[in-house]
Amino acid sequence: MHVTIIGAGIAGLSCALELSERGASVELLERGSQLAGAGCSWFAGGMLAPWCERESSAPLVAELGAEGLRWWRTHFADTATKGTLVVAHPRDTGELLQFARRTAHCESVRAETIAALEPDLSGRFSHGLYFPEEGHLDPRAALSALAARLSERGVDIRFGAAAAPRANRVVLDCTGLAARSQLPDLRGVKGEMLLLRLPELTLTRPVRLLHPRLPLYVVPRGEGLYMVGATMVESDEATRISARSMLELLSAAYALHPAFGEAQIIEIGTGVRAAFPDNLPRLRRAGGALHVNGLYRHGFLLAPALARRAADVLLEGRHYPEVMDEDSGERRLA
Repeated sequence: MHVTIIGAGIAGLSCALELSERGASVELLERGSQLAGAGCSWFAGGMLAPWCERESSAPLVAELGAEGLRWWRTHFADTATKGTLVVAHPRDTGELLQFARRTAHCESVRAETIAALEPDLSGRFSHGLYFPEEGHLDPRAALSALAARLSERGVDIRFGAAAAPRANRVVLDCTGLAARSQLPDLRGVKGEMLLLRLPELTLTRPVRLLHPRLPLYVVPRGEGLYMVGATMVESDEATRISARSMLELLSAAYALHPAFGEAQIIEIGTGVRAAFPDNLPRLRRAGGALHVNGLYRHGFLLAPALARRAADVLLEGRHYPEVMDEDSGERRLA
């Protein structure tokens, strides 16, 4: 089978690799000029946290996310599997209890265990939750690694290419919000992040702080770099961060550890995630293409599972009860 994939974000790269490894002839088109610096995949947190995400998402996200976590462990050697630590200050202990009730695969931890997991947080938190099976990765390194692996397999990315695939090729559209002309129920959810340098602090795993105004996550990127996120703003506008978001991200990071008050701001990033009304992803046929879309805030977590199912649909004509809408003929995850 000859497949043209449009869009070289995490969905497009995952689909290209999955299809190529299963024998398809693949071409990958990307309208941008390079892999770096554009799109929500470049500014993602890279947390592989299916059970933490269960706190505010449907069970399907945890199911597909657990599959994605396993995929990353076999496809990206630098996937870290040190778990996720969730903490809260004493005044927010109720939030921590609610978080625990909505999630799974976690254990309650106290100050001694928190200090053992992250010594720099010693004495700062008396209660927390530890999700030992979760992981994280550096999204930019992961995107580059997938692109390099595709190149080794003879699949090159055609940058600056218009979405005009050759005849007699199956089209797989992974363009996110740009596909809204074909998928009108998509909406944009803006996310904003900061990349901070703070070599004086050493965190080894993602830490989530249940802050009353903005639930914060801090993800270590190595060499004293930390990604701090994340906001969720109902907006299609991706070019600027708001003053409120900047203040809230910085104040929440300071609440996690006062040392962040001395951090250098290396980068400010914004991206618009494509989401359907129920925040669940879809495999949907429209406009002569099979669309992989609606990954919302779970791009790196869900992309591998979506890629596998898209490959099954295209190569084997497989049917999945959770992805087929018999009434409309559209394929969706719901």
